[in-house]
Amino acid sequence: MEEREKREEEKKSLEKWTGFREILNLITLTGFVYGPLDERLSIREALEKNLRKPVPHHVNFSFCLGGITFFTFLVQAFTGVLLLMYYRPTTAEAYKSVVHITNNVPFGWLFRNIHHWASNIMIIAVFLHMLRVFFYGAYKPPRDFNWVNGVLLLVLTLTFGFTGYLLPWNQISYWATTVGTEIPSAIPVVGDLIKVLIRGGTDVSQTTLTRFFAVHVAILPPVISAFLGVHFLMIRRQGISGPL
Repeated sequence: MEEREKREEEKKSLEKWTGFREILNLITLTGFVYGPLDERLSIREALEKNLRKPVPHHVNFSFCLGGITFFTFLVQAFTGVLLLMYYRPTTAEAYKSVVHITNNVPFGWLFRNIHHWASNIMIIAVFLHMLRVFFYGAYKPPRDFNWVNGVLLLVLTLTFGFTGYLLPWNQISYWATTVGTEIPSAIPVVGDLIKVLIRGGTDVSQTTLTRFFAVHVAILPPVISAFLGVHFLMIRRQGISGPL
């Protein structure tokens, strides 16, 4: 009799734990993805099919440079959104807002430094990635179109760095932008027109800051995301390039 009651209690306890686990699965992301949602969409099977692929023997650390570049881009996007909550893109308030972020906002100095250093790492990583692709000959057909796409991504990355450099609106960023935007004026015939188009006038001013801010925050992120999507799709389709 006692053993029977004990078994019933264990059964009830197991049923309670099973019910609790089902509730936990529903309210947690991983439980929902690999629980009820997985039963309908077979997410686990799809992930295993796409992620569990044999890696060729010639693959080394240099093949990770593209992934490092993409990771720094994600870091830039995350920290950039946080900085955007306090930054004010006007000539009167831009520098003050950066000082406020650095000195007063909790962990503002940390996220600003992460944003700054991640941008440098991103540019270095994308150059090293392209050097690896060049020396391995991975730019040749059938991957030549992906190489062109990668060159455009390099240009977009450099544009990210150039437009973001002006945003603190300090002496260094102002004069660096002045020199940088003066370079196109050396182009015959259309040089001065390009310079005025970039600056929004003859001098670096509020219009320049507004244009750089708009390009840096609103235009470049979706454009580079689209190019990255195409880049990754072609890599998945064509596979990893061969050895030297």
